[in-house]
Amino acid sequence: MKVLGIRWCTVSGDAGAQAMFFDALGLPRKDLSAFGIATEPFAGAVFPAGESWIELWPAGPQMPEGTMLQVVVDDADAFAAHARANGLSPEGPMDAHGERIYMLKAPGGLQVSFQSRLPA
Repeated sequence: MKVLGIRWCTVSGDAGAQAMFFDALGLPRKDLSAFGIATEPFAGAVFPAGESWIELWPAGPQMPEGTMLQVVVDDADAFAAHARANGLSPEGPMDAHGERIYMLKAPGGLQVSFQSRLPA
């Protein structure tokens, strides 16, 4: 079992200001226009770093405010078995976006997912 990356995803009314903060900090921003995502008005931002990244999305009727920690792993099924053996109750799997995904809620309510790429 190996952790490959960490993704931090926040949906908030402050997402645009947060994106400008990370721009000013010098983090490279992914061009989302290739995916059909508008850049004006602010529709979201992704700051990649290898298998890790920060996602920022504006809150709206279809996207309620919240934060999620996504852990990218080499084998989500093995991590699910390990979590269950240690008293946790991951929900899933769900296969989406080329990944196998499990969900958990951490103490304090933080949404946590762990996922691995599906075989090609």
